[in-house]
Amino acid sequence: MASGDLERRIGKRKPFGTREEAALLNLVRTADRVQSTVSRLLKEHGLTPAQYNVLRILRGLAAPTPILEIAERMLTETPGITGLIDRLEKLEFVKRKRCEEDRRVIYVVLDAKAETVLGGLDAPMKELQARIFKGLTQAELTTLTSLLDRVREPLEGP
Repeated sequence: MASGDLERRIGKRKPFGTREEAALLNLVRTADRVQSTVSRLLKEHGLTPAQYNVLRILRGLAAPTPILEIAERMLTETPGITGLIDRLEKLEFVKRKRCEEDRRVIYVVLDAKAETVLGGLDAPMKELQARIFKGLTQAELTTLTSLLDRVREPLEGP
């Protein structure tokens, strides 16, 4: 039904049964390739994608942030957010601070070491993004983003 480069690359003898199947498998393959490429860059800087995500969240908010808020803002599902924060704390990228008003709430604060690592990643990450999307125009990037939002919407809660 739907044909394309993926069929050839994976050695599929018959066309995909539906356009949805072709789209899903293309999305999975593309996400895997992008994630692998990003992971290699981050590994060079001593980070995992989840750690990088936490650090970017904290840098973007520029304020002490409750652990649960970080978990809600993560790009990927991260069931072990406390362990992730533990590892970042051991690397001296973040510090924990207990809320004075409610001792049950723990804030996470970005450390100067993390700021340095993030600053060193900004240019390489922009270069990587440019390389990944070099075949797309600005209008196509806007369309791609919109389409991905629409695909993801029914899979996410309110």
